Amino acid sequence: MEKTLDIIPVTEWGFFTLPRPMVIAGPCSAETEEQVLETARGLASWGIHMFRAGIWKPRTHPGCFEGVGAPGLKWLKKVKEETGMFVCTEVANEKHVYECLKYGVDMLWVGARTTANPFLMQEIADALRDTDVPVLVKNPINPDIDLWIGALERLNRAGVRKLGVIHRGFSTISSKPYRNAPGWQIAIELRTRYPNLPFFADPSHMGGDRKYLQELSQRAMDLGLEGLMIESHCNPAAALSDAKQQLVPADLRTLIESLLIREKDSGDKEYREGIEQLRSRIDYIDEDLLKELGARMEVSRKIGAYKRDHNVAILQTARWEVVMAAMKEKARIYGLSEKFIDDVFNAIHEESIRTQNEVLEASREA
Repeated sequence: MEKTLDIIPVTEWGFFTLPRPMVIAGPCSAETEEQVLETARGLASWGIHMFRAGIWKPRTHPGCFEGVGAPGLKWLKKVKEETGMFVCTEVANEKHVYECLKYGVDMLWVGARTTANPFLMQEIADALRDTDVPVLVKNPINPDIDLWIGALERLNRAGVRKLGVIHRGFSTISSKPYRNAPGWQIAIELRTRYPNLPFFADPSHMGGDRKYLQELSQRAMDLGLEGLMIESHCNPAAALSDAKQQLVPADLRTLIESLLIREKDSGDKEYREGIEQLRSRIDYIDEDLLKELGARMEVSRKIGAYKRDHNVAILQTARWEVVMAAMKEKARIYGLSEKFIDDVFNAIHEESIRTQNEVLEASREA
């Protein structure tokens, strides 16, 4: 049984309103008071209500710019006072949380590195107990949906009900052309498990380059996500961190206005009738797929028995390479991508190996 999260709808947080996208924008890092205020003014002038800026910046190597620290929170407070915007920043431990609460930061987010650390997540959750501060949790660096869910559960158990997520992609060896591989399938899986969880995308960290921001933002909207967190700087060329992925406020406005926002559903009669017919066809096809997969595993059991009786190893890599090559060739006829075939048939192969192992285990126990 899937665990549930006790969530307050994002439209009741007091920051965000429909229609989509709900936008969180601001510089990667708060660098100077002037830079923060100039960027905030530019964003506020065309309707952005939630300003973001990194105060503490996790960096892989020491000696890099790691943020201005707590003094930058005074600048965020000035943003609120001068522009009326709400403000948010990233926290990575309980000390950060307490500093943010002291300066009246409206919303917090947890970064990808911190999400992957249950000790830090529990520390942050305990620091937020008995508060009403909304928290967005970025996906962990590696594509582990349980780590992501575990972080959400810790916060929710501590009483954080204004809770949402930010999808920023995953660090992989082959994430090209993007900085982080989008891994949309994991976001879709989380969305499927928790349909009421507010969901933002971070195309800045996903793409790593401003030239990818529009396509990634549009993809997020096509999937029905609520909003976007995008980095914006008054002078990106001079930014002390992530200069390549930031936009000036005017260019960000152009990007947002270019997005095609699709509705999550439609009450149109023609649409309802057509979509139901197509979904019925999908249901029948899916049932046939299950039937055929069941038949395939039954054959795998028989193969396992043959291998057992003739003392042959279960794993036959040369045979599998031939099968995969043939499947990829045939897949082109049906308009299926090689990646899809890799994912599907490797999963089938793993289950087939497991099934054959069961045959061996059963014979040993007998």
